Amino acid sequence: MKSTYDVIIAGAGPVGLFLACELALAQCAVLILEKSENASSPLKQMPFGVRGLTSPSIEALHRRGLLHDLEIHKHFKTPHSTPAKATRRQVGHFAGISIYEDKIDPSLWPYRLPGDTPPNIMSEMAELESVLMRRAEALGVVIRRGLAVTGFHQANDHVTVHSDDRTFTAQWLVGCDGSRSIVRKLGGFAFDGTEPTFTGYSAKVDIANPEVLKPGRNMTATGMYLQSQPGYLLIQDFDGGAFHQSQHAPTLAHMQEVIRRISDTDATITNVHMATTWTDHSRQATAYRNGRVLLAGDAAHIHSPLGGQGLNLGIGDAMNLGWKLAATIHNKAPEGLLDSYYNERHPLGAQVLDWSRAQVAIMKPTPEARALNTIMRDLIDTRDGATYIAGRIWGMFTQYDFGANHPLVGRSVPNFTFENGDVMGDLMHDGAAILLGDASLKHLADDYGIKHIPGDANVGTVLIRPDGIVAWVGVDGLQSAMEQWFTKQ
Repeated sequence: MKSTYDVIIAGAGPVGLFLACELALAQCAVLILEKSENASSPLKQMPFGVRGLTSPSIEALHRRGLLHDLEIHKHFKTPHSTPAKATRRQVGHFAGISIYEDKIDPSLWPYRLPGDTPPNIMSEMAELESVLMRRAEALGVVIRRGLAVTGFHQANDHVTVHSDDRTFTAQWLVGCDGSRSIVRKLGGFAFDGTEPTFTGYSAKVDIANPEVLKPGRNMTATGMYLQSQPGYLLIQDFDGGAFHQSQHAPTLAHMQEVIRRISDTDATITNVHMATTWTDHSRQATAYRNGRVLLAGDAAHIHSPLGGQGLNLGIGDAMNLGWKLAATIHNKAPEGLLDSYYNERHPLGAQVLDWSRAQVAIMKPTPEARALNTIMRDLIDTRDGATYIAGRIWGMFTQYDFGANHPLVGRSVPNFTFENGDVMGDLMHDGAAILLGDASLKHLADDYGIKHIPGDANVGTVLIRPDGIVAWVGVDGLQSAMEQWFTKQ
């Protein structure tokens, strides 16, 4: 049966849109089915919609020429040196413990990007989705809103997807449809993990006496509260996730009770404009592929939003999967290429889940958690501690294990500036693999359909996958590396 599309993606969030862009860039026909009629949501607007994009996501956007399209953002520049009397500026947090810029020493990070690419950018979800949507549509991606996936079945060479009485056909289906993923549930994926410890609240309310709430993030005897702006509340109530699991809408009376109990004040809420709940249940699919069905983003892994790692993990999934699935569709994938998506991304997802669990563990309103929290505050106030924690949050230590002996292999390629002034990231807008090296290697690149860029004294011989990951360094063993990731034309 001839498929109408190469890939159907369930979900038009940032992960689904980014994946669609990657596939369309590789000349695949893509359809996105999105259950929501409207892309806008109060939770995607400032301040609740602000997310920290970390180094791998920033690199991904830069390599596809999208970074400068983000206008509503703040760059957190990593300092090259810290003045003796530098003003302390918070650039992140771990479990609510502030990380300050003047404590970070970027020289301790391996293979930090040259140039002025920052390791962290604050961006608005609505803006990011808008940028990705424009790019997807420009590349020919078809986006159908108001159509939720309600069922599907696989055949040997295609997947038939149902949205109520509508039917669509593609070679592959990818679930990017969030934590309650229908694709994951209908696809028979096991989703293992741990139960929640708290109910979190994000709310925009009117408070008659907002001055009674202390500024900043406040840990209390019963939980945590933060008033980022007058009337914008984030609350953690360690109730075992009971209210969130009840699926009841937070009423004015309920929000009043929660904020008074958590803050131990007489804060008086007079109106609720918007309120939603979330929690810290942590689960991960035990497989990311079942036949012709794959998962990415929150459909594959969910955890507490503390630290904002979910969006970045999902964009990393899309960047990793896109070129591999496209190569498979075009019959240019060596054996095992698509399986490497799970092999590379699942361990990173597991690390993020543990990172999230660790933060929750030291935020609990117990004496043991308070003691651990105090110790972590002391560690994060040291240069080594702040640099390590920030580096972990911002993805500075991310490396896939390819079994190679060069420390750059498996890492994101540094944003080299060549002798002629070209910048590495600017050469990757077409999504092609690259072989950097002298002219004698051009024939090898041509054999595998890889773009050859003459190397120079600053770089040497480097094989770079379409997702920007260094696959090999040096001439010895280069042929084997080419065969591992690509096929001859």
